Parts: sequence; C-alpha cells; structure tokens
Amino acid sequence: MKPNSGTLVINIMNGGKAEAYEGVYQCTARNERGAAISNNIVIRPSRSPLWTKEKLEPNQVREGDSLVLHCRPPVGLPPPIIFWMDNAFQRLPQSERVSQGLNGDLYFSNVQPEDTREDYICYARFNHTQTIQQKQPISVKVFSTKPVTERQPILLTPTGSTSTKVELRGNVLLLECIAAGLPTPVIHWIKEGGELPANRTFFENFKKTLKIIDVSEADSGNYKCIARNILGSAHHVISVTVKAAPYWITAPRNLVLSPGEDGTLICRANGNPKPNISWLANGVPIAIAPEDPSRKVDGDTIIFSHVQERSSAVYQCNASNEYGYLLANAFVNVLAEPPRILTPANKLYQVISDSPALLDCAYFGSPKPEIEWFKGVKGSILRGSEYVFHDNGTLEIPVAQKDSTGTYTCVARNELGKVQNEVQLEVKDPTMIIKQPEYKVIQRYGQVSFECIIKHDSTLLPTVIWLKDNDELPDDERFLVGKDNLTIMNVTDKDDGTYTCIVNTTLDSVSASAVLTVVAAPPTPAIIYARPNPPFDLELTGQLERSVELSWIPGDENNSPITNFVIEYEDGLHEPGVWHYQTEVPGTQTTVQLKLSPYVNYSFRVIAVNEIGRSQPSEPSEQYLTKSANPDENPSNVQGIGSEPDNLVITWESLKGFQSNGPGLQYKVSWRQKDVDDEWTSVIVANVSKYIVSGTPTFVPYEIKVQALNDLGYAPEPSEVIGHSGEDLPMVAPGNVQVHVINSTLAKVHWDPVPLKTVRGHLQGYKVYYWKVQSLSRRSRRHVEKKILTFRGNKTFGMLPGLEPYSSYKLNVRVVNGKGEGPASPDKVFKTPEGVPSSPSFLKITNPTLDSLTLEWGSPTHPNGVLTSYILKFQPINNTHELGPLVEIRIPANESSLILKNLNYSTRYKFYFNAQTSVGSGNQITEEAVTIMDEGKMAGILRPAVGAGKVQPLYPRIRNVTTAAAETYANISWEYEGPDHANFYVEYGVAGSKEDWKKEIVNGSRSFFVLKGLTPGTAYKVRVGAEGLSGFRSSEDVFETGPAMASRQVDIATQGWFIGLMCAVALLILILLIVCFIRRNKGGKYPVKEKEDAHADPEIQPMKEDDGTFGEYSDAEDHKPLKKGSRTPSDRTVKKEDSDDSLVDYGEGVNGQFNEDGSFIGQYSGKKEKEPAEGNESSEAPSPVNAMNSFV
Repeated sequence: MKPNSGTLVINIMNGGKAEAYEGVYQCTARNERGAAISNNIVIRPSRSPLWTKEKLEPNQVREGDSLVLHCRPPVGLPPPIIFWMDNAFQRLPQSERVSQGLNGDLYFSNVQPEDTREDYICYARFNHTQTIQQKQPISVKVFSTKPVTERQPILLTPTGSTSTKVELRGNVLLLECIAAGLPTPVIHWIKEGGELPANRTFFENFKKTLKIIDVSEADSGNYKCIARNILGSAHHVISVTVKAAPYWITAPRNLVLSPGEDGTLICRANGNPKPNISWLANGVPIAIAPEDPSRKVDGDTIIFSHVQERSSAVYQCNASNEYGYLLANAFVNVLAEPPRILTPANKLYQVISDSPALLDCAYFGSPKPEIEWFKGVKGSILRGSEYVFHDNGTLEIPVAQKDSTGTYTCVARNELGKVQNEVQLEVKDPTMIIKQPEYKVIQRYGQVSFECIIKHDSTLLPTVIWLKDNDELPDDERFLVGKDNLTIMNVTDKDDGTYTCIVNTTLDSVSASAVLTVVAAPPTPAIIYARPNPPFDLELTGQLERSVELSWIPGDENNSPITNFVIEYEDGLHEPGVWHYQTEVPGTQTTVQLKLSPYVNYSFRVIAVNEIGRSQPSEPSEQYLTKSANPDENPSNVQGIGSEPDNLVITWESLKGFQSNGPGLQYKVSWRQKDVDDEWTSVIVANVSKYIVSGTPTFVPYEIKVQALNDLGYAPEPSEVIGHSGEDLPMVAPGNVQVHVINSTLAKVHWDPVPLKTVRGHLQGYKVYYWKVQSLSRRSRRHVEKKILTFRGNKTFGMLPGLEPYSSYKLNVRVVNGKGEGPASPDKVFKTPEGVPSSPSFLKITNPTLDSLTLEWGSPTHPNGVLTSYILKFQPINNTHELGPLVEIRIPANESSLILKNLNYSTRYKFYFNAQTSVGSGNQITEEAVTIMDEGKMAGILRPAVGAGKVQPLYPRIRNVTTAAAETYANISWEYEGPDHANFYVEYGVAGSKEDWKKEIVNGSRSFFVLKGLTPGTAYKVRVGAEGLSGFRSSEDVFETGPAMASRQVDIATQGWFIGLMCAVALLILILLIVCFIRRNKGGKYPVKEKEDAHADPEIQPMKEDDGTFGEYSDAEDHKPLKKGSRTPSDRTVKKEDSDDSLVDYGEGVNGQFNEDGSFIGQYSGKKEKEPAEGNESSEAPSPVNAMNSFV
C-alpha cells in the first residue's frame, strides 16, 4: 500500500501470477470517530484460451439455399471480438445477403456461385491480452441447379415465432433478426403498442440489428422484426424485459446533531426486483454492532432519539438485488457548539433603489441556531411579506427603498449561547439618462451632436462612454466628447452608424443609442438623398427539400438608385436571432431561387443597397423547416498523431452549423494498424473533435477514418488517412564514430546510421556534441562549453568547423526524432594540429634615447602551437613619409623585451612584429616611435639664425593622451607633433559598448579639452584625432568617473546657515564674473594665458612671413614682444620661483605641470603623477579655479 495513502498497488511485472491475486477486495478507513468502507472491487485475470480442435466437413450447398458457418469461439475474459477473413488476411465482404451475427456466426440468406471458396476463417481477438486466435478454414462449395427456385423468407435466428430478452437499465439493448430467402429479404422493426424511442434507436448490420441505448423500464415490451421479399414475409416477436440493478432514490446524508436532539438517516433505492436494504455501523452489520439506546432501525430508515456524544459513528447502507448493489457511508456527528457568525462585522451593502438587497448572516452552531433580524439599534424583530428569510441566514429585501437604508442586526442563538452581528445597507438612487441621443441625418462635411444628459445618485461617480457600432470611437480628433454630448466635426461617410451612450457606476449601468445617417449634399435644395427604404411583402413559393423561391417588393430608393439586394437568413433551430449572409442579386431583380440545406428552420430578410448605404432589414419572411437527411460530408483535416508513446490521438475539424443535416450529430471513429491483418476498431462519439486510442504500440502506422452520422444515418464512406501512434526516445546510439582531421580548424566526423526500427519515431537527423578538453600548448583546463551541430535527415557524416588549433577535443553523436534525442555514442577523442599564432597581445616602445629604443611585447593570446621565435622588422621614415631599408631580427620565443641600439637620433621608425610556430608566421602588429633629438640640435632650433630655412615638421603624431576624471566630467590632454594649426577633436564612448563614438570639436589649437555630462561611476574610452588627416588619431585610453555622492540623512538645503552661505557665495561669484568681464574687455591676460605665452613650445611657434624667424606668441589685442628669460628650461618644467603667476596662486597650492612640448596640461585637474600608457585615472577632484578658467 502506498505511504500516506489508501491505494493498494499490485505489481506482477517482476514475477508472480495474476491468478494469485484473483478475488474481491474492500478498503476500510477507520479513526476514533468510526469506520467507513468502500465498494467491493473484483479482480479477475484475463484469459485467451485456444480453439478446441474439431474436424470440419466441407459444406456443399445448392445455389439459392441458406447457409450458416458457425464460429463457436473459445470463452475468454473479457469476451473476444469476432471477425471473418480469408487466407490473404482480407476481410470477407458483408452485405444484406451475407452478414455476421452477434454470436460471431456467418449467415448467408442465399448462396451464390461466387461464394465458393475454401478459406472462410473465423478469428477471435482478445484485446486485453493482445492475442488473436484462428479457427481452421471452412470450405464452401456451391453447386447450381437450373432453374433456381425463389423462396419466401424464413428466420435463421432467432428460431421460432417468439423469444425473450432481459437487459439491465442503462445498458445497450441489441436485438437481432437474420432471415433466409430468395430474393434476399429486407428487415423491418416495430414495437407492438408503441413507438421505437426517438434519439436512442439505431440500426446496424444492414438493419438486421436493432440497437437501443440507455434503456429504461419504459423500453420493456414486445419488439417484432419482419423479414419481407416479393414472395412473402416472416416475423418474430422478442419480449424484452428491462431489469434494474439498485439505483438511489434518496442516499443517506451526513448528520450533525447536538446532544439530546433527534434525527433520521434515510436510505431509499429502487430496482427490478426491488432491492433489499441492510445497515452497518462502522463496517459491522448493525444487528451485531454495539448497542446504542438512541438508535432504532425501521427498514430503510434509522431513527435517532435523544442522542449523546458517544452516538457518533459512520453508518453504511447496502441496497442489493440479484443484479448488483449500492453502498453509501453517512457520518452521524454528535456535536455541541455555541453559535458563531461567519459574516464580517459592519459589512457594507449598497444597492440601487427598487432592486433586491441580500444581507448575509452565515452562521454555525450545534444545535442549529435560530436566526432573527432587527433593524436599528433598538428595533423590533423583522417580519412580514416585505422580507424573505433564507435557511442560510440571509435576509432578502425584494424591493429595497430609500427608507430601507440603515443598520441591520443578525442574532443567532441556541441553547448554548447567543451571538449577534451588524451590517449596513445603503440604498442609492438609480442612474437615468434624462435626455437621450436622437436619430440624426446629416450631410457630408457637416457637424452633428448627440446629447446624453444624466441624473445619478450624488454619492456615486458616473463614467460616460461613447461607442460607435458597439465598438470604441475612432481615434480621430474630429470626435469631441463633452460632459454630456458627443460632437462629430466634418462628417464623412464612414461616420455612418449607431452611436451609444453608456453610463456606468459601481452599482448600475444604463445606455441609450441613436443612428447617424450621412447623406450626400443635394445638388438642389429640393432633392434629398438617403438610404433606400427596406423591402416589404416577402413571399416564399415553390418550396422543395433543397430549394425555395423568395420574392419581395422594393421600398422607396430615396433619389439614389438601388444597386443590389442582400438576402440574409436565420436558422431558428440552431442559431435563433443570428442572421447570416445568403446571397445578393442586382437591384433590378426582385426574385431569387435559394439553395437550402436539410434540417434548417429558415427565415429570410432582404436589405436594399444604394450609393448612400444599406437600408434597414425587411421584416422576416415566414419560416420554412427543411426535412432532415443523412450528412452530406465527413469531417475534414483528419489526423492521427500520438502524444504519448502508447497512444494515438485522432483529431478532426467538426462539422459546423447545419452541416449535420439532422439531429443527433455524432462521429464514427475507426482505426486499424496498417500492414497488419486487423479489423477496423470503431467507436461512436458525441459531437467532439478528438478521440484518444490508448494502449497502442510505439510509433506504428495506423489507417484512420472519421465518418459523420445523425439520427437518419451515415454520411458517405470517408477516405482513409495514415497516422502514427506516439513517438518514444530512440533506443540506440550511432556506432562506428570516426573523426578525420582535415586541418587545424576543420574536422570531418563519420558514423553508421542507426536501424530505423530503433528510432521509434520520425527520424529528424543526428546531433554531434563536441567540446574542447584542453589546449595542448598551455595545458590548462577551462570551463567546458559544449557545441552542438545538427545534421538533418539520414546523413552519416558532417563537418566540424571553427576548431582551435593544437587542442584536444571530444565528441559524441546522437540520433534525434520528434520526441527527443537518443543515447550518446561513446566519447571520441581527437586532436587538431598546430596552426599559425595570433598577433602578439601588445607592443610597447619605451625609454627613447638618442640612438636606442626599448621594445616590450606580450605573447599571443592564441599561440595555436609551440612558439619557435618572434620576427621583428623595422625601417626609418623620413620627413617626406618615405620608408627606408627594412631590417629583420629573429628573437627567441622566451624573450619579452629587446633594446635596439645604434639608431639614428631624431628619427621616426616603423616596427612590424609577429610570432612564429613550426607552421608559419602569424598576424603582425605595427607601432611607430621616434628617437629623441640631440641637445645641440635642439638648441639650434630654439635659437635660429636670421634668414635660416624653415624646419621641416615631423610626421604628425598625437601621443601621451592623459585623463583626469571627476564625478560627471573629465579633463583630456595630449601631446601633438606635426604641422602647425591642426584642428583637434575628441571621440569618446562607454567602454565595452558597441555604440558609435561621440565626437567633440576642440576650439583652436589647444591640447586639452573638458568632457562634460558624464555618468558617475562609469568606465569610458577616449581617443584624440586631427581634422583633415584621414585615419590619424591617437591610441585609446580608458578612464572611470568617480562614484555619485551619497545623499545625507539630513537635507542641509533647508538649514538657515546653508542658505545664507550659498547666498554669499553666489554674490562673490557674481562680483568675480563682473571683474573678469571688465579685465577681458581691457585686453588683460589671464594667468593661464601668461603661462602659455611664457613657456610656449618652440616647435609650434608661428613663423614670420618676411624672414622665416620665429615670431612671438601673444594675445590678439596685445602685441608686446616675448619677455626675456621666458623660454622653457631643458627639463621642460616650470618652477614656482620662475614666475609670480604660478598655478599655486589659482589652484590651492598644487604644483602645475607641463608636457614635453611645453604645453600646460594641468589647467583642469589636480596634481597627477606621470603614468604608463595604460595607467590609472587620477582620483583627485579638479581645482574650482581651473574649472572656471576653462570658460574664459
């Protein structure tokens, strides 16, 4: 037995015989209050015995005589299904002349020469054991005699003139008559003294079998079958008696009693014969159960008098006769509980005046409490016809009025106590539309307004909604919704329709509608165009089963000719009140022949149409009910697809509406396994669209057909479709998996296909799972990321692209069907050969001297093998950007830096650097660098002689991009080498983002810029470029803005001292701005400007046009010569004592710095140490004064 359950599991899958568990089982549930028992459960093993051996003599029959071939199948449990086939496993055709009886015998009303054969074989199929037994073939030989004598009918079964049949209530009654005769007799059925029951009677086996479903006692009586041909008739009367197993009239119900109360348990059942009633207490017959003085048994009733708490028990009532029994449990619970009211206190009920009000008073108690209602605090008990008191305690006021408002008190009392509860009732005035919208006719492009004035209870908030043709108003600014009206401006034809005003409150809703008709503007005031009037005087003539003629008289066309008439129909039998489109005819035609369908109660109406629109529908015609008929068509889109491995789900599209052609629409669903000698299995189901066949083998083909039928018969024979039972996961894995490595990144995998019978479903293809185990060069494992390639169909090979060179891989192959994947093949290991490496991860050139440079590099991210060496190539670049001779150096693979010596001073070099494996060279990385100038040469540049030639600029370059970031802005500075007067721009974006770079233009030739509006705590990438030089920009730098300042607990903005301080600061800033403005207008220099004048880089000083000497850098309004001693020292730094205008005066004591070219880079940030190219950002905030100077 399952844990925590009453379910008993009997499992013989692992051994044991079913016969050992045969018997009657019953479940008992017991606790301290009593015991309940279940119905008897009978377990019997299924049996499929073999056919007894018998000697079958050949049947020699004269043409025209009758013949019966006996089947006599072995008795099985459950009984077998009988069918006749030949040696080729083909079903023997059956007809009115040859048919199979209910007992399995094959009856020939008269034999014909074509009936001669030696392979009449009877089969018995035992469904439960899934076995089929075969009888020995029977031989029939028909010999002819001339002439063939015709004979009147005689009954082959049943024999004699009368017989009896007993059937149980609710079962299916099957009566059979099979007759012999020549010509073949036709069978008719009647019930003597009555009619065959409608909707429950069916004829099968060419009307030889009468089938009545769900029989009752009223179906008892004499049923006569009549066999008739041209020579006469024969009949047989079957006396049918309908017996009944017990069925409930009144089943016992649970009782809740309080000590000292009386009660009864009633158990009443009926049946034929009348059932015997017996009682049990806690599963024991009441005669031998412990005595209870409060209990008395009186036939089908137990009477309890003055019960005590010990009287609680579970009683069972058993009603039985020879055809079955009923068992019911009823719990008698003796309980003493004071009253409790379950409805929440002071619950508010709101209703509209003149509507019913229901006030709840849910209660519990034992004995059952008495409920009384009061109104008001000191009101009297409510009585009278104006109140309805329900058994569950609810008070109903059928017609609530305004004076019904107030407090209502519910009192529940029994002998153990009393409790009360108050609820509130508010009665509101109803919502009314006192001025409704009215029908309007408006010309195109005019204006129309509908009014909807309402009156409502002052405590309710109404909402007004306007609809057009029961849908939302168009989203058009021409529709203006006011407080109590709807106005439509510039009316067009599409505004034609019905407009509805709906008023909703929380308690009620009212609505009113009006029609808007849009007409064309008349050419003259005298002519009015409108929709046509509806047709009238509809008449039906020439009524036939499938057609009728409809005629009508057109209404006034209202100055716009009728273009056509639309005919609609209503089916009063299936869809009353719903009108469907039937057809339409030209406006000159007033009669039409209409095609009809069977079993439809037709009504017709006609609508006239002109250019203005459609008329109102005509009055409906008289009704015309067509006769019922067999269905003309079968369901469409029949499919059979299994949802589980052991089922077949048959689906179809049901017939719609009147396609049934008659009452009692059902479907005959038939199926059989394809390519197997099996008969059709059929079930008749209600008007549904799905049937599930359980217990099917996994993924086998089935022939399926679905046929419609109604009370009059079947539709034409349906076509067969092929479906499959449910799929299951594949059973085996592909074998003989082989891998052929083509190159370092590509491999080809082969496998043997799995047998199709092991796929157990539709073969969809194969999946190859492969993953990298480790890199052979690094010997380091990493997280295994499996990759999957799917190869559709029955392929046996596939290519694996995108492999990493010099790596170890594993793979396996799995077959895939519609259910999923099968087991994996054993893992196959393969290795990829070496490939060429990727480019070195970086190349940095540092420590430039007069004749040397230091190179540092990182190994390739993907070596793709064993590195053998590095190849360095370099060549000088002259002032005309021409390349010099190329020098190549091979460097051992274990090196990571190199010092190049014996280089030319002040020369730019271009370097090409790549790594090598035994396979070849990888991609190269390039970089450029310049050796520094000789100091003597630099002095010559700083002090040029008069008339000396111009210095040729170096190849343009932007380097040493540095950043100083704050919370929402950053200062970007850089060094520039190249032609004068370059226009710079700064590009930036969020680091790691694929969004386009944002671009900011730098005013003038400054080498610094402030990026504003940045997001706090965000990493940014930045680079600097020069306009006019395509592709010429610096390398990227990355910086991160400071985190956002956390807000304090106290809002200092509301403190008085803070407000005063801010006012003082604002006043000082205003004074400072005024002073700065005055100095600016006077042409004075600012400290930062003076610094730039005093320490300008000689390489970027402007040249005089007349003599080629360096001019002095000055303000546009100040042309004073450069002061002596203002040149930059050789170390390119500015000392505090060199100038009275140092940054200390403006930056709160922070020493300023200059770059190598003498430009000032510390104007917008605090002190920052010199860092490597990929260095960290400064965490100091910029100087407020410097930040202010950036705006001047």
